[in-house]
Amino acid sequence: MSVIYALIPVAILFVILAVVIFFWAVRSNQFEDIERQGLNILMDDDDEKEQTKSTHDRSD
Repeated sequence: MSVIYALIPVAILFVILAVVIFFWAVRSNQFEDIERQGLNILMDDDDEKEQTKSTHDRSD
């Protein structure tokens, strides 16, 4: 039973810490664009390089 007296304050501290971290993330715009990073893996960098090469080749 005495363990509960130690665990309750620890749990409250964890909740307070989680709330503080959440509000910090919201204020620093961490959730501004959540889809871009997920879509970056789907984009091919090779296509962009080929397009820039072909536009440079045409301008010569």
